[in-house]
Amino acid sequence: MTRPLSGLWPFSLLAVTLLAGPAFAQTKTAVARPRGPLAYDVTKETTLSGTVSSVLAKPIPGMIMGTHLIVQTSSGSVDASLGHFAFVGSDALKVTAGDSVSVTGEMKTIQGKEVFLVRTVKTGSQVFPVRNEHGIPYSPQARAHLAQQPARKGGLL
Repeated sequence: MTRPLSGLWPFSLLAVTLLAGPAFAQTKTAVARPRGPLAYDVTKETTLSGTVSSVLAKPIPGMIMGTHLIVQTSSGSVDASLGHFAFVGSDALKVTAGDSVSVTGEMKTIQGKEVFLVRTVKTGSQVFPVRNEHGIPYSPQARAHLAQQPARKGGLL
């Protein structure tokens, strides 16, 4: 003997779910910003201009990983962090000691030392993208992709 309504239980479960759905729906929340010493905030960007006093392919002890420019500005020497990829690839940044540069980025205190996280480096009329607006370093492949894109509103190029 079979029950004529036994096949309806999945439909009744679906109906209850649909009717109760709005009561259990999640509300939209604001997108959480990254936190921590390396969290990048594009609204806090500044531009520093000066002369490169040295280029460090490898950080000295106490510095964060990656390559660095030591830039002599009118207010003193600044450790400008370029991340791991600025000097990598066929389109690598070409800068040497004595070059005049403008670096745009955000000053951070990391491991008790001030470091300028660079987003772009400008040498002459050339603007070199180092990080995106979230502070993530561009790889050589990402830079190549960026170069192929048309100029975007709010973009780097």
